[in-house]
Amino acid sequence: MPSVSGTPDSTSSRRRQRLSTSPSASSANPKRARVTESPAMATLRARGKMPDIIDLTEKPSAFQPYSGAKKLVIKNLRAPISREAQVEEYYARTEKDLEEALEAIFDDRRPAVPLERLYRGVEDVCRRGGAAKVYRLLKERIDRHLQLVVLPRIRRTGGQSNIEMLRSVRGEWNVWNAQTITLRSTFSYLDRTFLLRESLPSINDMAISHFRRMAFPQSSQTNGSSPGEKAIAGVCEMIEYDRRGDERLDSNLLKESIRMIYVLGVYVKQFEPVFLKQSVSYFEEFGESWSASSLKGYIAACENLLNREDHRCMAYNFDSATVKQLMDSAHKILIDQYSEKLLHGDSLSNLLSDRDVKSMRGLYDLLRLSDIQKKMKNPWTEYIRQTGSAIISDKERGDEMVLRLLELRRSLDLMIRDAFKKDEDFLWGMREAFGKFMNDRKIASCWDTNTSKIGEMTAKYIDMLLRGGLKALPKELLSDAKDRAAAEREGQASTADEDAELDRQLDQALELFRFIEGKDAFEAFYKKDLARRLLMGRSASQDAERNMLTKLRSECGSNFTHNLEQMFKDQELAKDEMESYRQSSITTQKQKAPIDLSVMILSASAWPTYPDTRLNLPDEVATQIETFDKHYKSKHTGRVLTWKHSLAHCSIKASFPKGTKELLVSAFQAVVLMMFNKEPTAGFFTYEQISAATGLQGGDLDRTLQSLACGKARVITKHPKGREVKPTDTFTFNQAFSDPKYRVKINQIQLKETKEENKATHERIAQDRRFETQAAIVRIMKSRKSMGHAELVAEVINLTKKRGSVEPASIKKEIESLIEKDYLEREDNSYTYLA
Repeated sequence: MPSVSGTPDSTSSRRRQRLSTSPSASSANPKRARVTESPAMATLRARGKMPDIIDLTEKPSAFQPYSGAKKLVIKNLRAPISREAQVEEYYARTEKDLEEALEAIFDDRRPAVPLERLYRGVEDVCRRGGAAKVYRLLKERIDRHLQLVVLPRIRRTGGQSNIEMLRSVRGEWNVWNAQTITLRSTFSYLDRTFLLRESLPSINDMAISHFRRMAFPQSSQTNGSSPGEKAIAGVCEMIEYDRRGDERLDSNLLKESIRMIYVLGVYVKQFEPVFLKQSVSYFEEFGESWSASSLKGYIAACENLLNREDHRCMAYNFDSATVKQLMDSAHKILIDQYSEKLLHGDSLSNLLSDRDVKSMRGLYDLLRLSDIQKKMKNPWTEYIRQTGSAIISDKERGDEMVLRLLELRRSLDLMIRDAFKKDEDFLWGMREAFGKFMNDRKIASCWDTNTSKIGEMTAKYIDMLLRGGLKALPKELLSDAKDRAAAEREGQASTADEDAELDRQLDQALELFRFIEGKDAFEAFYKKDLARRLLMGRSASQDAERNMLTKLRSECGSNFTHNLEQMFKDQELAKDEMESYRQSSITTQKQKAPIDLSVMILSASAWPTYPDTRLNLPDEVATQIETFDKHYKSKHTGRVLTWKHSLAHCSIKASFPKGTKELLVSAFQAVVLMMFNKEPTAGFFTYEQISAATGLQGGDLDRTLQSLACGKARVITKHPKGREVKPTDTFTFNQAFSDPKYRVKINQIQLKETKEENKATHERIAQDRRFETQAAIVRIMKSRKSMGHAELVAEVINLTKKRGSVEPASIKKEIESLIEKDYLEREDNSYTYLA
């Protein structure tokens, strides 16, 4: 502020007083004014040499000479400036400050003027109407800085390689981002008002677009030499490093560079085409390099590549549209162009034979990516048909047929579940293939009778299960953790339970049974095996037996299971009959019988036929049988009992020097052992003596003696020793026999079914089928009286389908037979029933 001094305009000896004042110190009273004192005046006053107030208007003292009017002298007083000039000066200074601030920001220096003052200056200029000028200034300085400073620096530090250029561009971009933030905060008022109102790009967008034009100009303007193009090439090189596992990969640089390209808006037009073109070349090279490998190796390589490509796109934030185009290119090249390799029948068969679920799952996933997974159905079904046909045709391993078929089915089920994601097309394809090879009469029929060998073997397999053969199954057929979890989700008993596992295995066998068109062979052999289980008490579970019967009834109807159900009824009736006999014996004999007799009455029509074997029974047994025979006939007149001693079994006590044992034996074995109650004259019994005493001959006697003398529990001794029994052999009681158990079961050596017997069974099945077909024809014609040939054949097939499929040629043959027997009459192409 200017200093003001007041002095009298005279040369009096009075000391001048220097006063300091300011415009704000003036008083409203013109006659009195309080003047701000200087430091010197304050010192004089402190010493008591000056008054507190100096009144400039005070009249001169009488002691002071009059020197005229006093004057006020203002030193350094400037000429007054107009307000308009002051405003212009302020705005000019503000514009200069902004220019200097821009230079400082672009030089990475702190502006001399505080940012808040710069912000207020921008606001003042914009409010005065200078927003457009500020915008032009900012735009011009940004463009000049980028073109004259940044671009040369990028070219200078970019080096010769694309990656060095990428590092340079990325570095300048990071610096530019920081500078843009400062610009946005400084020119925020311009951003929020003028630019928004005039629909001009924001400061941020302007900064991005100018950097883009500087570093990534249009390719037509650069001839391929712009920093941006080299930077994009550097990004692609980095991606190539990643694909090939090159240690020169800089993940952070790659990720930040893709982000920069995306923000700059050159991702779609400049980066994406180059990247996709490079990727196509890479995929083609990859496919060519792996084309000569095995199918398993190719699948694994493609899976690995696709997973890595997908992971890379996610890790480096590729655009979703780019990812789709990239994957589509990979699928087209690696899957579509190599589909012939992927669907090669022999290669697929090898994977399926090896039960390579992992590779098959990978193959299915690859094919599904191109929506061609359905093309795998034909090789899939062909493999099943060929493998199944080979199993059925293998005569040397015929006994393992069903087990091998179930193992095949199990492996295919697991493949569908774990590899094909439960695809219904493959499930139906499997069923179709099983139906074809299991009913191929060229390989699946026996003895030229068109009866099913598989039906026979399926019945025998179920017999093994129901006799407690669950432990004999290979572990591949047993339930796994996923099966148990699925059963629990469906509210079923867990397959970890033995009964539930048995039920599941029966269901698996029933699945094979469903494929069989000729079910009569199954019925015949199942009936035969069921009878043996019931009569010999070999069923592991009566509940399982009845459960299986329920399954068969549900599958084939009550006509199919009528005889089987009758067998169970006979078993129950036999219990009631024996209870009645025992009560009657107590009443009539008034004493306990010497032996406990148990008889099962069988309906001849429901049970299989058994040979009549002559057997000389002990007197006690013969007496009890005769007593029961009389009792039964007294209750059921007109019925005849035929005793089947070959099916009988009993329990006898035997005293050995080392202890008494209870022997569980067949009737044949018991009759032979009873002979040794008497001491033989010569010290032994000969083969002929045993045959004459028991009535057993030939194979029955040989097998009985072999089971007693050559088995695990040798209660008699054969002389000479050996496995085979000869007519010259002699036999003695084994005094040295011992066993840790009290009850000892001695199994009868079962006579294996001969080829002749098996052939006779199948021929009988074929004959029964013919009779059933004829009966169906007569039944239909009796109700319809007259029918055409095609209609009659269709009706017969429909009527007999529960029993199995009948060929039209076989039906025609039976029609001819009925015409010969005068049941039918033919006229042109129709038939008439003759009453």
